Amino acid sequence: MDKLKIVYWPLKKFSEYENNPRKNDHAVDQMAQAIDGMGFKVPVIAKSSGLIVDGHLRFKAAKKLGLKNIPVIIADDLTETQIKAFRIMINQSAHWADWDMEKLSLEVEELKTEDFDLDLLGFDENFFQVSTDEFFDVPDAPPASGDSDSGDREPRRTDEGYSAFELVMLHENKLRLIEVINEIKNDLSITATEDALMVLVDRYVSQEEIH
Repeated sequence: MDKLKIVYWPLKKFSEYENNPRKNDHAVDQMAQAIDGMGFKVPVIAKSSGLIVDGHLRFKAAKKLGLKNIPVIIADDLTETQIKAFRIMINQSAHWADWDMEKLSLEVEELKTEDFDLDLLGFDENFFQVSTDEFFDVPDAPPASGDSDSGDREPRRTDEGYSAFELVMLHENKLRLIEVINEIKNDLSITATEDALMVLVDRYVSQEEIH
C-alpha cells in the first residue's frame, strides 16, 4: 500500500462533483465553526484534476472561512467506479458503529467541566435528553382517575410509574440518568430499558437515594 501524501492546494483548484448525493448546505456553518475551533484536520480527497472525491462540506466551510489553502490527498489510484463507490461508502461508514451511551455521556460530562463548546460536537440539542416517548408505550400522561375514559382500557404497567418517572427526569441530570439506567441493566442483568426504568422509578418512589 502506497503511503499517503498530503499536499496543500488553493481553493480555486478544486471543483465539486455535480452529482454529489449528500445534501450539506445546511451544515456549512456548523462545519465552519468546527474548523475554526479545531483547525482543518481532515484533508479533502480529490483527483489531480481538482475534482472532489470526498470533502465537499469541508471545502464549502473553508470557502466560508476565507481560507486560502487546504490539505488534500490525491486519489488518482482509484478507478472511476471505485471513486463513485468511495463517495457513498465514506459517508455511510459513519452509521456502521453505534455509540456506547454510557461512555459517551462520561466523555461529554468531562468536556462540560472544561467549559468546552459542546456545539462543536455536532449533536442535536435533544440528543442527550432521555425522552419518555423513547421508553414508554404511551405518549402522554395517563388520564386522571376522574377522567371519563379512565375505565375504558386496561391499565398498563408503564402507567403506574409515569408521573414518578417525570419527577426522576427533573431530579436527575439527563446524562447521569442514562448512566444509572445502564448500571441497573448491568447489575440486575436486565436487557430491556423499560424494565430498568421501572426499577429506577421504584427506587425513586421508595425514596432510595440515586447517586
